[in-house]
Amino acid sequence: MDLVEHHYSRSSVLESIRNGLAELGKNLDGLTTADLAPVDEFHVRGREATIELAKRAGFEPGMKLLDAGCGVGGSARHLAEVHGATVYGIDLTPDFVEAATQLSQWVGLEDKTVFAVANALDLPFGDNEFDGAWTEHVQMNIADKAQFYSEIGRVVKPGGKFAFHDIFAGVGDVQFPVPWADDSGISFLATPQEAFDHVRAAGFEIIESEDVTALSAAWFKAAIEKALIGPKVPLGLHLLMGATAREKLGNVARNLSEGRIRTVQAIAVKV
Repeated sequence: MDLVEHHYSRSSVLESIRNGLAELGKNLDGLTTADLAPVDEFHVRGREATIELAKRAGFEPGMKLLDAGCGVGGSARHLAEVHGATVYGIDLTPDFVEAATQLSQWVGLEDKTVFAVANALDLPFGDNEFDGAWTEHVQMNIADKAQFYSEIGRVVKPGGKFAFHDIFAGVGDVQFPVPWADDSGISFLATPQEAFDHVRAAGFEIIESEDVTALSAAWFKAAIEKALIGPKVPLGLHLLMGATAREKLGNVARNLSEGRIRTVQAIAVKV
């Protein structure tokens, strides 16, 4: 099994989400995307960041979008429900793809979201197939960033937008474990400038970017203080991270506050 896939694999993730919803008194009949928000946005600042990035991108109804590294599909469902897009999500982890597919069925978005197991370095799509592309917290696990961004550039039409929100290298060594890696073996952090250079080489022009590290650090601090994340919460990101979830989340907060990692949102256009 691929080391990255092994890191993220959670055979009981769908059952855990179902149980968490039941504990919160949520019936699967009439379930909404808002009900899923605490667990289906596997990235810093959760749904808040997704809403923010989608507004930056300005995706329009009827667009066909790629979500590379879709996780359990929260971002894809937001883009489908709020922005009227049809979203194709791919992820290396079968457990996440299974959960993404089922969660979309539960909220009635199965016709607007399609999920498949695939490798972002070898996308199973044709050239210029998508009106735009999207990634949130994906490239940290990818060593070959040139190939990753090149594949996104290949499948996006000229004039299409690529929206990304990622964790990048800061100053100093990262404190492990973190959600994307238990140690440095599968953590491949680049600086924002290094990533931007790869994006440009893939045929894009960066038209907007913002360092949101301070916002990310404040969000984590508040969430930990209010006990909004962690094993005692029925429905949360800990369900996607296993037994060391609390330690991982605490290390992200520390890494952000100490400047060891940075979070950046950006929009690029295919030229």
